[in-house]
Amino acid sequence: MIALCPNPFRDLELSFTRNVMRLLHDAGFETAVCPVFADDEPEAFPQDIPVSRIPDIADDCSLAVVIGGDGTMLAVARQLHGHDLPMLGVNLGTKGFMTSLEQENILLIVEAAKGHYQISKRMMLDVTLIRGEQEICRDSALNDAVIHGYGECVSITAWCNGQRMTGFTGDGVILSTPTGSTGYSMSAGGPIVEPDAENMILSPICAHVMGSRTFVLDPNREIIIRTGISHGRKAYLSVDGNSVYDLENGDILRVRRSSHYALMVDMGLKSFYETAFEKLR
Repeated sequence: MIALCPNPFRDLELSFTRNVMRLLHDAGFETAVCPVFADDEPEAFPQDIPVSRIPDIADDCSLAVVIGGDGTMLAVARQLHGHDLPMLGVNLGTKGFMTSLEQENILLIVEAAKGHYQISKRMMLDVTLIRGEQEICRDSALNDAVIHGYGECVSITAWCNGQRMTGFTGDGVILSTPTGSTGYSMSAGGPIVEPDAENMILSPICAHVMGSRTFVLDPNREIIIRTGISHGRKAYLSVDGNSVYDLENGDILRVRRSSHYALMVDMGLKSFYETAFEKLR
C-alpha cells in the first residue's frame, strides 16, 4: 500500500493528490490518504476522500508520498518516527530542499512505488526538556530544535559531554541536523552540511558576543543547554517548527542523536549541490 500525505493548504481541493491516486490505482497499487495539518481547518479537506492516520498504517505501507513542502515533510517525518517507511517528497511549496520531485515529475511516483529509487538516510535528534528534576517533554527533530526569546534576549550556556563549550546572551540558539543546515541554522550564519552526513550543529542566534560562532560536532556528543530568563522575560523551545514549549528560568535542554533515521527517497534527478545552487541563488 502507498500512503499519500497531502497538505490541503498546498494541494487545494487535493487536485494533485487525486491525480496521483488515479495513476497508482491504474498501475495496480492500493493507496491510503493521510492528510497533514487537516485538523487545523477541517473544512479545507474534501469530505469525499476517506482518510487514515499515517502512524496507524505505516507498517502496512511500502512508501509514503508527501505532497506539500519542507514543512509537510517535517510533519510526516515526526509522525513516522520509529517506522522505517521511506518518504518521497513532491514539492508544492517554495524552497523544497527535502523533496525529490516537482509537480511535473508526477509519472515518476509510479516508478518510486515500484521501488526504483535510492534511499537517503537522515540523522534525527532526540530532544528532552528538563525542569528541576522532572522531564517536561520528549520530542524528536529531523531539522532542528530552537530556543528563542519572545522578542527579548535570553542567556544561553551550552555544554558538550559535560564540558562547557559556549555562553552568551542573545536571541537564542539552534541545534540542527545536517538536513536542517539549509534552514534556520543557515540563516543564523551556520554552515551548509551535506544532508547524508551525521553531525550536530550548534548555531547562536544574534549573540551579543563577537567570538560566538557555530560549532559542528561529532554526532555522538550529548549537548546540554541551560536557559537563563530574568525580569519577566519569556522564551520558548520549538522542535521542527511543529511543537512549541514555553520555557522557564533554569530549564535544561538535552539533545542527543536519535537511534532512528528518516528515510528520504532520492529519484536521482538532481544532486544536493545542484539543488542548493538553484534554491539559494
